[in-house]
Parts: sequence; C-alpha cells; structure tokens
Amino acid sequence: MGNAQEKPPGGGGGGAKSDQATPGSGRQSRTGGSGAQRPQEKGPVVTNGTQGDKGHPGGQGSPAVDTSYLDAPAGALPPHLARHKNEGNHLFKQGQFGEALQKYTQAIDGCADAGVESPEDLCILYSNRAACYLKDGNSADCIQDCTRALELQPYSLKPLLRRAMAYETLERYRKAYVDYKTALQIDTGVQAAHDSVHRITKMLIEQDGPEWREKLPEIPLVPLSAKQHHKEKPVSAELSQARAARAAQEEARKQEARFTALKHEGNDLVKRSQFQKALEKYSECLALKPSECSVYTNRAICFLKLNRYEEAKQDCDSALQLEPTNKKAFYRRALAYKGLQDYLSASSDLQEVLQLDPNVHEAEQELETVTVLLRQSLMDSTAHTPRV
Repeated sequence: MGNAQEKPPGGGGGGAKSDQATPGSGRQSRTGGSGAQRPQEKGPVVTNGTQGDKGHPGGQGSPAVDTSYLDAPAGALPPHLARHKNEGNHLFKQGQFGEALQKYTQAIDGCADAGVESPEDLCILYSNRAACYLKDGNSADCIQDCTRALELQPYSLKPLLRRAMAYETLERYRKAYVDYKTALQIDTGVQAAHDSVHRITKMLIEQDGPEWREKLPEIPLVPLSAKQHHKEKPVSAELSQARAARAAQEEARKQEARFTALKHEGNDLVKRSQFQKALEKYSECLALKPSECSVYTNRAICFLKLNRYEEAKQDCDSALQLEPTNKKAFYRRALAYKGLQDYLSASSDLQEVLQLDPNVHEAEQELETVTVLLRQSLMDSTAHTPRV
C-alpha cells in the first residue's frame, strides 16, 4: 500500500454506504445508489506464476508478465493469503480500488477460515481495505475497517489517518480532529495531519464558537511504548523515497532563498561601488547555482571595475555558453577585450551587440572609441615594423 499520508478530502458527503456486515465478512462497496452489489470481477488468469492471455492459453504468443510479486512474503500470512494481499497492493497502486478491495476481503475471510490470529497482519489488511473504501467514497465502511484495525493494533498510524479523513469527509470534524491529533502524537512529521488540524480548527471555531475545545471528545494520550514501536518500524521504500523527495524540496527551497538574498546583497554593493565585496557575494551565488547566466554578467562588472579584465572575459564566456545571444555578456566582454588591448575582438563583440539590438547607444559609442584605438594600434604597429 502507499504512504499513509493521503491527501485529506474536503467537506462533503461520504458517498453511498455499502451493505453492513461484521468485520471480516466479504463486504462489497456499492457502485451506485441502487443497493446492488458490485459484481465480483475475475482477476487475471494465473498459470504457474504467470498471467495467461485470454486469447493465448498459458500466455503463448504474448510477452510473459512478471507476477513474482504475488509470491513475496507478507508477514505471518500463509502463501495463498499472502498472494491475495500482494495482488490487492498491486491493484491499489494501479488505481483499481474495487478489485483491490475484493482481494483484501478474500485475505481477511481466508484468515478466519485458516485460523490466522496475527493482529499485525489483520490490522494491515483492514487498514488497506479501508483505503479502498476511502478512495471509492465509502467513508462509513472505511471508518468501520479502521476501527477494527485499531482494535487489533491500537495507535497504528495509517488507520488513524484514514479514519480521520473519512470523518472529515462526513463533516464529523470533532472526531476527525481527535484522530489527527492522536496521529501527530505518534509521528509529528505527518504534514498532511498538521494541515488538516489547522483547517478543521477554523471550521470548529466557526461551528462551535470560542468554547469549541470543550466540545471535543477526549484526545487519548499515546503511550511512549506505542511511539517507540512506530519509530522502530522499518521504513518502506515508498515512504523513504517520499521523505527523501520532501527533504530535497526543502533543501532546494532554502538554497533558492539563500541565492536570492546573496544576489540582492551583491546588487546593492555594486550600487555603492563596493565591487570587491559584491564580487564575493556573486561568487557565493555561483557556488549555489553555477548555471545562472545573470550572475556571471554581474560579476563581470565587478572584475571590470577592478581592472581584472581576463577574469571579466572568462565570466562573459561562461554567460555566452549558457545564453549565446546575451547582449550584456557581449558588451561586457568587449569592455574586457578593450582593457586587454585586444581591440579587434572588442570591435567584433560590439558589432554583435548592435546586430542583436541596434538601439544600444553605449555600444555605438564604445564601437567608435574602439575603432579609433584599433586604427591607432595598427598605425603604431606599422610604424614600429622595420622596412626590408
């Protein structure tokens, strides 16, 4: 099954309620309001661990489908029940919630028939089936399955969160609030629960006024042993990936904020003609985002003002590799070439600027200056060349 942190639903009805039955029975979610049960759909034909193609018995003539996941161990469940659970998990991930629900029901009923009394495995099965009910909009049966799961494994996080979402869907906000707050005692890192608590608090204040807390059911105090048990549980690959993705997003957000602050500081220092300090700020920016073209052209200004023409040219080269038509990079590289007394290259870059934008008057003026310097340089070179 996926991460427990499903997106909580907004307010509204909980969908059509299925036929009531005792926990562990083969309940089916309804497809409409007629009361008719959803017909049980046949799962894939499995022959010796591979799915058969309807048109080709045994799958002959079509690519073999990998169904090895069906035989993966599933806690203390015997192999035939583990297959039901594993197939339910696979169907759930594919968005086939009704079919997944049937598989979990078969596993639950099979546990009763086989005398399986593993509270942890049964808790997971009820919680997984509850997720199917929640996805199908059947909040009432979701609540019933979550409550059964919590009877088997008190303070289990996923059933608490799923029941809270179902309560919220049915606009039973007080009960939803209690379940979310209980879940947060177990794991304070469930952001969806934090968001839901804030949202429901506003609703309860509107609904019950300033005394809303007094009208809440009692919020249970989660034992330290339950919190420790949750911490010691092995993290699933999906949850680990989700946490890593959130951590990466948070780090990227911090780096972006740091980059923006450094760039603004650099710009302010340039305005105050503190070019060495500005240069240092831009260098820190580039350590965070080495592909930011504007920082190279900004730092090039600092190098030019400090008469460090070769480094200014190199920064403009880097900028032009990122943005080959960047006018500022061409213009500032021309100034760097001018400082290096490479007037021919400076003239070439200035002409490139004017070709990109004929209205850059600074480039026109610099081109006139560089042209004079180039002619003077050529005349001086000719004058110093010995005649043969």
